[in-house]
Amino acid sequence: MSDPSEPSFVFETATLTDVGCVRKVNEDSMLALPDSGLWLVADGMGGHAAGDFASQSIVGEMQTVGVPGGAVDLRARFMERLTRANSRILQHAAELGNGTIGSTVAALLIQQGHYACIWSGDSRVYRMRGGVLTQTTRDHTEVRALLDAGTITAAEAEAWPRKNVITRAIGVSQEPECDMIEGVLADKDVFLLCSDGLTEYFHDDELERVMREHGANLDALCDQLVKTALERGGKDNVTVVAVRCHQVPLPQFEASGVYPEFGGYL
Repeated sequence: MSDPSEPSFVFETATLTDVGCVRKVNEDSMLALPDSGLWLVADGMGGHAAGDFASQSIVGEMQTVGVPGGAVDLRARFMERLTRANSRILQHAAELGNGTIGSTVAALLIQQGHYACIWSGDSRVYRMRGGVLTQTTRDHTEVRALLDAGTITAAEAEAWPRKNVITRAIGVSQEPECDMIEGVLADKDVFLLCSDGLTEYFHDDELERVMREHGANLDALCDQLVKTALERGGKDNVTVVAVRCHQVPLPQFEASGVYPEFGGYL
């Protein structure tokens, strides 16, 4: 049972995905389950009948997550299903016999006034709070590792030939390899989950500006983001999931009668 003193939230959600201007198959998948407190984007790799299978396996498993009893329960249900998806992808790759397949995952979990972002690969989760955009996830990519090590500069990273090589994904190791970050939810927080088909065409400062301009309407925001990615080339599938959090005011109680322990009447 939830604690009545904990803040309660309701959610607006908008989603949009597009195959892009070059690809023939959309290997991205997405999921929005507000009643469960779960949203995610998955970006498959490995080509038709492989990458799309990988991302759809993650979504398929997560659709059974149900209504959790709290934050710890949701995280346990999420990881259990991600582990099952990981096994399904490994088995499918073995059956195909044509190399590694897999999928990124970037997930937002919300329960009891707290949020957690769990991810593997380079799909991202951003949080907009008070007009300021923060990337809550950190890409699992070769270029990010080189930047963190100080081997290359930010300018060199922009043109790095292996810029899109990821170092983690679901379905490429025996167990899922993920990172997680947690935080306290605030009223009017907006989260944006997206595949790299979007972030290929946006620097964070521009993304922040677009979210300020179009964030009042999440459907319009998703439309604008995907439209811009397509206009700029759309060489990959592009997927966005936007979530706005509204805190529900605590109920006001009226009391009447005699309560001696409080010194008389209320």
